[in-house]
Amino acid sequence: KEILEKYHDVFTLQWEGVTGNMRVPSQAEWEQLLTNCSAFLFYGMERFMSHILLNRLVAMNIPKCHLMILLDLVRSKQSYQRITNSGIHKSYLRIGIERPTETAMLLSLTGVRSVIANQWYTTLQENAERLEILSENLLSIGRTTGQAVHILQK
Repeated sequence: KEILEKYHDVFTLQWEGVTGNMRVPSQAEWEQLLTNCSAFLFYGMERFMSHILLNRLVAMNIPKCHLMILLDLVRSKQSYQRITNSGIHKSYLRIGIERPTETAMLLSLTGVRSVIANQWYTTLQENAERLEILSENLLSIGRTTGQAVHILQK
């Protein structure tokens, strides 16, 4: 919410989405947000791919999405329990597709042009810092995604 407020006047007037932890978006909301965006930000718990249906994602065409930022891979007791319970019904291959590299490949095949994603589990605080750095460099300074990622790596 702080990021939205900070960049509201210039950049976020056209941003749409679901914020907060009051509810989980429906599959239809995920699809609508993904197909109508030029950039997509996921800032949430566990793996991004655990929140959407794989068969629906692979059938999607998302060529308008120039950038997808996945600040996921945060784990809490509640999220781990949810993922464990949902994982019981998933095959080993399906769980493997939810890993960061495989997720980036799938998103690329659906038309997403650039993906910035975590490679390993992290904390909410670390993701908040990453989001602040990315927002400042992409929105305020106007750096390219490559330049912003390079700054994150430092």
